[in-house]
Amino acid sequence: MHASLIKVIIGIAAVVCAALLAYVCTPLVRVLAFKIGAVDVPKDGRRMHSVPIPRIGGLAIFIGFALTILAFCPMSRFLTVALFGGLIIVVMGVLDDVFALNAWLKLAVQIIVAVFAILEGITIDFVSLGDKMIPLGGWSIPLTLIWIVGLTNSINLIDGLDGLACGVSAICSMSLFVVMIILGDFQSALIIAIVIGACIGFFPFNAHPAKIFMGDTGAQTLGYLLSLISIQGVFKTHTVFSFLIPLSIFGLPIFDTLFAIIRRLIHGKSPFSSDRGHIHHRLIDMGFGQRKSVGILYSICGILGIAAVLLTLKYYIPAALIFISGFALFFISSCVYKNPATRAYTAMFTDEDALESGIRIATDEEISNRVVNLAVRTEITDEKNDNTEIN
Repeated sequence: MHASLIKVIIGIAAVVCAALLAYVCTPLVRVLAFKIGAVDVPKDGRRMHSVPIPRIGGLAIFIGFALTILAFCPMSRFLTVALFGGLIIVVMGVLDDVFALNAWLKLAVQIIVAVFAILEGITIDFVSLGDKMIPLGGWSIPLTLIWIVGLTNSINLIDGLDGLACGVSAICSMSLFVVMIILGDFQSALIIAIVIGACIGFFPFNAHPAKIFMGDTGAQTLGYLLSLISIQGVFKTHTVFSFLIPLSIFGLPIFDTLFAIIRRLIHGKSPFSSDRGHIHHRLIDMGFGQRKSVGILYSICGILGIAAVLLTLKYYIPAALIFISGFALFFISSCVYKNPATRAYTAMFTDEDALESGIRIATDEEISNRVVNLAVRTEITDEKNDNTEIN
């Protein structure tokens, strides 16, 4: 049998294995979550669900990934770092999903795990600019640290709607997979394909309406794994503008995180504080339901991934046009976020005449809850219309 055909068969088997393992483990993890109290209780306007939902689903993803890696991939220093570091992130994530750990403690653990990877040689040593390779020298370690910790948190911060972080991670992984195939890095391609399989296996339980959340356990672990694989498979290659490829692939979570940090600092808040200003919240505030909001973000993520693939193929002008289009859609979705119904409702509680009449002003949380209910009713109406059309 031809060697390339064998590689394809092995790759397909690995993806299916990871998906099946994650799928089978998820119900067991769901039962465990209820037993240990890892449950997300809706207690503020940021949350889109109305009933308690377990949230250590990332454990099933990691089990599917780790067992498949051990079965299909020859162990290397890189895989040892990925599995060991991923295990630490998973343990911290489970503890956080149960006990709500301090943000600074979580950051410290993330930095330690990132430093461990750096000491094992997983570093961004240079960037390609045209035909030139620019060594980073002393900047290599801090930039690698920022990339690992930053992407770990970016995936976590975008985890705000059913299936969003899981789907975005899968789409980013697919884009990364195509890039690695183009570059001829089949070993890294197999690893990222296993990540895709684990996400696919978990997705049916996480799609709206979610039966379980991946929680910090899954979001941070996926972010950590994707950061390492992108360093190994893209940053270390000699492609033109190599640093732009991962920035485009992970553009959605990266830019959403950057805007969140800037937004919080402008308002005098800690970058670690929670708010209801992420892009998925704004789409909900525009009147879209969860399914449509998630679909829009999947599309933006896919557009940016296509731009990365075109850039890898050296189609620079099409890549630039598609990247600009994707970023423009992201920017518009981030800035224009109130539909007429929402504005009318808000105005009803903030009009000066209402103040003079002694009408109580609604709090931000009450307005947020009203907007969430409006979006939910809109989605239910859409579903009824869809069912009517089918019938």
